[in-house]
Amino acid sequence: MPSSISPAVTALRTLAFVGAAASGKTSLVEALLHKAGAIGATGSLERGTTVSDFDPLERRAQHSLNAALVHLQHEDTLIHLIDTPGAPDFLGQSLPALEAVETAALVVSASSGLELMSGRMMDWAAQRELCRMVIINKIDALGIDLPGLLAAIQTAFGKECLPLNLPAAGGTRVVDCFFNPAGEADFSSVALAHRALVEQVVEVDPALVERYLNDGDVDPSELHAPLEQALREGHLIPVCFVSARNGAGVAELLDVMVRLLPNPAEGNPPRFLRGEGAAATPVRAEPDPARHVLAHVFKVTVDPYVGKMGIFRVHQGTVTRDSLLYIGDGRRPFKVGHLFRLQGKDHTEIASAGPGELCAVAKVDEIHFDAVLHDAAEDEHIHLKPLDFPVPVHGLAIEPKRRGDEQRMWDLVQRLVDEDPCLRLEHVTTTNETVVYGLGELHLRALLERLSEVYKCEVNTRPPRIAYRETITVAAAGHHRHKKQSGGAGQFGEVFLRIEPLARGAGIEFVDQVKGGTIPGQYLPAVEKGVRQALESGVIAGFPVRDVRVVVYDGKYHSVDSKDIAFATAGRKAVIEAVRAAVPIVLEPIVNVEITAPEANMGDITGDLSARRGQVSGTRGLQLGILAVLGQVPLSELSSYQSRLNALTGGQGRYTLAFSHYEAVPPPVQQQLAGQFKVRDED
Repeated sequence: MPSSISPAVTALRTLAFVGAAASGKTSLVEALLHKAGAIGATGSLERGTTVSDFDPLERRAQHSLNAALVHLQHEDTLIHLIDTPGAPDFLGQSLPALEAVETAALVVSASSGLELMSGRMMDWAAQRELCRMVIINKIDALGIDLPGLLAAIQTAFGKECLPLNLPAAGGTRVVDCFFNPAGEADFSSVALAHRALVEQVVEVDPALVERYLNDGDVDPSELHAPLEQALREGHLIPVCFVSARNGAGVAELLDVMVRLLPNPAEGNPPRFLRGEGAAATPVRAEPDPARHVLAHVFKVTVDPYVGKMGIFRVHQGTVTRDSLLYIGDGRRPFKVGHLFRLQGKDHTEIASAGPGELCAVAKVDEIHFDAVLHDAAEDEHIHLKPLDFPVPVHGLAIEPKRRGDEQRMWDLVQRLVDEDPCLRLEHVTTTNETVVYGLGELHLRALLERLSEVYKCEVNTRPPRIAYRETITVAAAGHHRHKKQSGGAGQFGEVFLRIEPLARGAGIEFVDQVKGGTIPGQYLPAVEKGVRQALESGVIAGFPVRDVRVVVYDGKYHSVDSKDIAFATAGRKAVIEAVRAAVPIVLEPIVNVEITAPEANMGDITGDLSARRGQVSGTRGLQLGILAVLGQVPLSELSSYQSRLNALTGGQGRYTLAFSHYEAVPPPVQQQLAGQFKVRDED
């Protein structure tokens, strides 16, 4: 580590607690805060008194919905912790935490063992080249198999997962295995664990390997630099045992953070890039408080009382009150009026924040998720390599219960979407619906509850309409004469046209082949307007007609009675006649689907897809025991699919969608849709 690094940087640690729901992350944060003296007593999830689950909705649900920041001091070292949600629906809160820390700490429940979310978070942390560790919580629970769980962790994540300590005295304390060459433990051997750790660490340095082979051991106090290298390279993933409930291993975990985990100068640098696409070049952020500022906004919250708050990690330079910072390529800087350090819901004002610090600014409307804050004009094109977020595919159509509240509803939902990169708001033109998309039912339920309880905006919801289309299969002709006489000036227009099928995705072509002025040119725009109105409204089932060419080739007009409205009406009715004669069909959207789930559930999943008119194209392995199924399914068959997938996989399955193409619906489905349209038309 360079000697020029500030002591404030070396005395700093940043960790994100990640992992499956109910692994005890929030309770462990409470135990650490209490042991470090940051709080007087540990809070309770049941009583809703924990520091990190401070949101009223979280207290009611008794689990985390948002990433929360806390900090504590241990042996003159400032430790920033981010407590993340464990439910897969809230990955939009969990994943960004990986952008703000040196170390991702996977918390695993000794009772539940490894779950799908555990592997996902470890994979994402590895992709971001973070130092990783595993914390096995609840080691005092009844009926657990700690040796078996450690073996499962090593099978899933590699033999480099080695215990830094081992449980002792029936899970009421732990014994260190790194600095201690011997001791008593509930299972395994402290001596063997010590030897495995030392051998794993010295492997990164050939000179140390030679010393170890010659001398038989190396003093662990000499291994700080190679240990940090092993952590950076993923050559060592330490495993610690702890019980947040009885306190076993909590003090030792604090010691591990301070003595063994990397500071901001020792972890892998963040992946900043200058420019876009293939031309982007890497930029190294130096954890030097004297350099110009580079900071990254990894979380945004919008409070109805406090306003918008941007929470960011300083990677380079120092941010102070009164600093002038630019947001990305913004041309106008904002002034940092107040700088905060967060402790759950409490905001403590601080004078400055240097490299590695997590802090926040409030009431800056232009700030947004993933923004890079800087104080130098030449840094305007710098950004962090984007995270690969799961695509939100679970949609709900929403509308306000009160008429006239459409704009207010849109603005409020957009605020909530701004807080979570895995939410998406869209106005679907083809169905004229406002649809909000999330990662699952729980995700959208949390959004709707916040909309109702925090912002007092009540909405009606329903599944989004499927964007069916109509088209034709053969060419056909249509003709209509519109003649209306009601005393005085009348209306007259006559149109002859034919309709032809086009390739999928071609849209609508309107062709004028009128010769001899049988329809004067001034009326052709009206004919086209009538044709397009009819095609947009649908003919057989009420869905837009696409992939057709309409050729107008003849007609008649009257020098006195012909008007735009007459030719628009004639064009509309002529094309309806032509479509009905052209063997029309209804098309449905087909989507590519990728389903991730435990291998044991694959038979049920593929069978269920087949029952939904789906076709499986293949599978691929992701990690131990986890497979991805690839296939194509009609979008209409995936309504509420996450609920079905949860039932098949015990909540362990996820899926993503991407539009593929349109395809004809089966005849029974077309008859049903056409029948529903006929009833609506008659009404």
